[in-house]
Amino acid sequence: MTATLVAKNVAGGYAHRTLFEGLDVTVAPGDVIGVVGANGAGKSTLLRILGGDLAPLDGTISLAPADAFVGWLPQEHERVPGETVAAYTARRAGCTEATQAMDDAAAALADPDLVAAGDDPADVYAAALDRWLASGAADLEERLPAVLADLGLDTDAVRPDSTLMTALSGGQAARVGLAALMVSRFDIVLLDEPTNDLDLDGLARLEGFVQNLRGGVVLVSHDREFLARSVTRVLELDLAQNTTTVFGGGYDSYLEERETARRHRREEYEEFAEKKADLVGRARTQREWSSQGVRNAMKKSPDNDKIRRKAAAESSEKQAQKVRQMESRIARLDEVVEPRKEWSLEFTIGSAPRSSSVIATLDDAVVRQGNFVLGPLSLQIDAGERVGITGPNGAGKSTFLRLLLGRREPDEGRASLGANVAIGEIDQARADFAGTGKLVDRFEQRVPTWTTADVRTLLAKFGLRSDHVDRPVDGLSPGERTRAGLALLQAVGTNVLVLDEPTNHLDLAAIEQLEQALDSYDGTLLLVTHDRRMLENVRLDRSLHVENGRITEG
Repeated sequence: MTATLVAKNVAGGYAHRTLFEGLDVTVAPGDVIGVVGANGAGKSTLLRILGGDLAPLDGTISLAPADAFVGWLPQEHERVPGETVAAYTARRAGCTEATQAMDDAAAALADPDLVAAGDDPADVYAAALDRWLASGAADLEERLPAVLADLGLDTDAVRPDSTLMTALSGGQAARVGLAALMVSRFDIVLLDEPTNDLDLDGLARLEGFVQNLRGGVVLVSHDREFLARSVTRVLELDLAQNTTTVFGGGYDSYLEERETARRHRREEYEEFAEKKADLVGRARTQREWSSQGVRNAMKKSPDNDKIRRKAAAESSEKQAQKVRQMESRIARLDEVVEPRKEWSLEFTIGSAPRSSSVIATLDDAVVRQGNFVLGPLSLQIDAGERVGITGPNGAGKSTFLRLLLGRREPDEGRASLGANVAIGEIDQARADFAGTGKLVDRFEQRVPTWTTADVRTLLAKFGLRSDHVDRPVDGLSPGERTRAGLALLQAVGTNVLVLDEPTNHLDLAAIEQLEQALDSYDGTLLLVTHDRRMLENVRLDRSLHVENGRITEG
């Protein structure tokens, strides 16, 4: 079914804070709308409102037809204990909810008291059956194995009806999430950070899927290349200016239009401010002249010359009239509000004393994990080298890093770590900031010489203020945990920087700032990322590709 979603004058946020307001957008078949804005601007909140999971503070959301099937896929792939791959996929694809609604409607046929007063149980059941059929639940069990296999999830290792989601790696879970999207039959799809944890092959498949959808799509993503290849329009939530703007054209066109609009706003304000300052200054001068004229007119002339006194009084009145005219001109000026300065994540990476000239060496090193074998590997990482590491999910990139950094002994061969190596790391799981402890306490454990006030000041620079630092780290969003990790990199000294998918959950402005910080960092860099634009923008000396347990230089 073709469907259209219309949001009119929508405001979103919470009772104590409005994040955005006055939002108007129409999602028609074939639209792919990318939602961008700083973390905390309300992007996920907007998707929840469009999906019917959260009521707007103001405005309306309408669907045509009213029974259109809208799918909202949240940012984090919630893995429920005991939930199988098949059950997870059915839940994400909307089939579980549709099945439950049909079962409830079937029960109401036997007991009409189970439906609302005035509703016909037969009509309720017919509507529920139509929704169940539209969701694809009827043949999901038959379709799912083929989709999983096509995504590289070996059905012997990932059995839909028995494999638990909690047993999968992050990369495998991301691919199952992609499979749930591919088997879904939503009329309108709302995607929150769908690129997280996907490798290059998964990204290509996601791009193809989005481009081939006949229905409308609204998505939030930090992946600039994905946005450039996928979206037809961009909806910007500008928290600093408190504006919502829809830009026609793709993502790269949006970047150009945004910069032009910002420059025009700044020029318009500066022109207004300069003109107003000039008029105010002239009015002040004329007011002083008028006041001086009145004082002079009040003084009695030594020769009691009435003509001179009258002339002076008339002159002062003319000056007063000029002052009133100038004040009227100032009042008639169209007020131009000064553009607010946007908060930006500005940071540097702390440095440590130089390490030995050789950071790490592998000599015919082999690692075995069950049926997986990494190696034999022979390579050397020298001080100051900047290495980009790519490869499919499950290829062994994280195992390779652990081996290289001395955290995993090889089963064969030799691995050695250089002297005076100070490692700073943001791992894929953001493990430094997981658990029930408060953020401020966790941070102080890593920098024991810092005062609590200094810790709080640093975290505030990374957008983590009082309501964040006293919160258990498990209560922070993925983006907030990533920013805490970046703050730690600034606080502690490092000469070997290890970044494993650092752009996950960062907003676009923060990613650009991270790239600038990496440009000025002069230590050794090991960068694992699937962010294609980051690989282009960050200066690298070597590229290592990990696949099928082997490493090739490219």
